[in-house]
Amino acid sequence: MDKKTLLKKFGKNVKIERIKKDLTQEKLAEIMDVSQNYIANIERGKANMSLGKILELSGFLNVKIEKLLVFDD
Repeated sequence: MDKKTLLKKFGKNVKIERIKKDLTQEKLAEIMDVSQNYIANIERGKANMSLGKILELSGFLNVKIEKLLVFDD
């Protein structure tokens, strides 16, 4: 798997979990103290998130970090 594919799959996982929690990109961005554009770029696979931010994100979404990092085909 290349980096581009990894980022897209991660972004898809983030979007799925965000929608399950009935959060808009704007609301998640506000909770995480980041921009809505940053969340949009993560979900589109255009931005890379640090492990620390992924850990925070999993806490805000109330999911295990592993759920965000599973990339089944």
